[in-house]
Amino acid sequence: MEQKIPVITPTWNAPPQIKGFTTTRQGGVSEAPFDSLNLGSHVQDDPQAVALNRQRLVEQHRLPQAPLYLNQTHSTKVIHLPYEGQDFEADAVYTNQPNQVCLVMTADCLPVLFCNQDGTEVAAAHAGWRGLCDGVLEQTVKQFACPPNEIIAWLGPAISQKAFQVGQEVIDQFCAFDPQAAQAFVPDPTASGKFLGNLYQIAQQRLNKLGISQISGGDYCTYTDSQRFFSYRSEGKTGRMATLVWIEK
Repeated sequence: MEQKIPVITPTWNAPPQIKGFTTTRQGGVSEAPFDSLNLGSHVQDDPQAVALNRQRLVEQHRLPQAPLYLNQTHSTKVIHLPYEGQDFEADAVYTNQPNQVCLVMTADCLPVLFCNQDGTEVAAAHAGWRGLCDGVLEQTVKQFACPPNEIIAWLGPAISQKAFQVGQEVIDQFCAFDPQAAQAFVPDPTASGKFLGNLYQIAQQRLNKLGISQISGGDYCTYTDSQRFFSYRSEGKTGRMATLVWIEK
């Protein structure tokens, strides 16, 4: 009997027709180091295993359709669903149509889900530190027709501050956009000249600045919880989780 795919459900006050979750690394068929529910086709896993994992995701969680998998490049580009184009290079997905599944993949980067209070608009964004710094969240919020104060956001599993070591150059880039970002970095007690960055805190700062105050999540660490999550920083060659959201008709 095939193992049921376990998922992490957002802790947000979304309307009942809004469905969403993050997969873990468990419940698939991929072999090590991609064990076992790898959903990324670009990480040198067996393509047949990835295809089966993706099929299982659709069937077990009764997705209304097979999701579009982006070619994520740490950009700020947002695709609208339904999408007829051939260029899948983007790092966020938005829709105001029912049964269109918005999906992003991560393995330490921050996945962010959005919906509006009426449950008529949703989006998913992939916010690695570069995308977060360059404005992927801001670009995603721009797609919404409703005012920002009607948007609800959930911060999915990402690398936490205790594991996210960066240099001064990363802090400088964030602070060039918003000096308040300096609050999200502390000196690393184990390495001179290095700092520990809080992606969750920076995302909250950015969303607050836009007028979004209904923000939840931010309570996982993909780096330290290797039982449940893939971590690119920890493992290098590894799989990808998916974070997805849709409006159920």
